[in-house]
Amino acid sequence: MRDIDSSLITETVSSLFQHACLFLPDDVLVSLRQARETEESPVGRDALDKILENAQIAAADKIPLCQDTGTAVVFLELGQDVHVTGGDLYTAINEGVRRGYDEGYLRKSIVNRPFSDRVNLSDNTPAVIHTDIVPGDHLKITVLPKGAGAENMTRLAMLPPSQGLQGVLGFVVNAVDEAGSNPCPPLIVGVGIGGTAEQALLSAKRALLREVGKPGADLEIAALEKEILGEINNLGIGPEGYGGRVTALAVHIEVLPTHIASLPVAVNFQCHSNRRKEMVL
Repeated sequence: MRDIDSSLITETVSSLFQHACLFLPDDVLVSLRQARETEESPVGRDALDKILENAQIAAADKIPLCQDTGTAVVFLELGQDVHVTGGDLYTAINEGVRRGYDEGYLRKSIVNRPFSDRVNLSDNTPAVIHTDIVPGDHLKITVLPKGAGAENMTRLAMLPPSQGLQGVLGFVVNAVDEAGSNPCPPLIVGVGIGGTAEQALLSAKRALLREVGKPGADLEIAALEKEILGEINNLGIGPEGYGGRVTALAVHIEVLPTHIASLPVAVNFQCHSNRRKEMVL
């Protein structure tokens, strides 16, 4: 059994969110630069230039990449041999979010009573926390500040199994087409297939954590990702919706077993500001 003090978890979460909101990961920057080289539209290339310049300014001046610093989404891999001391795990995480958004001067965007009063809670908590219990004595914390523009375009379909591969492809491409410029392309498109409705939605979001453009788990999934990406980039939406060939940087698919009568498919978007950061304690 290994002890991890809750205060260390709080400090880590605070640091991760501040870093994620200011600095784009290297894989995202590489993908954006590659997109700049392949984009055929002059207006699209100009939009990508502005996106890359924005990332440079944010890093140099230590200011958020986007004014929407998002819902605080946290993924945990909690080793079964870890003992959190000094306080409750989720309380420690929410305190980390609270401190990170305050100390980093990040916009607080979470409101209570979303159907009526919509009063801002003023500290960006509660975080959305997803926990997996895994072997070992480590705690891996991954943060995903999730902006509303991309999150609002989330889609779920419970397709008849008879629709198969073409049904999946058509649903995903149509979701991107309907979203248009709203999720701030070029996008990373997370797709969850199988499981139940809520599992498909979570798988789609978890797919966004993968290194941008890293192929799927097997040849069939990798081929489907490539095919869907090609169809999406033929839509002509382009960077920031100004037209062009680069509507998405990558399609990432996660697949789960499902019921014989089901074919759940979920789509979760991440904008070009694909902010995420992880640390293992």
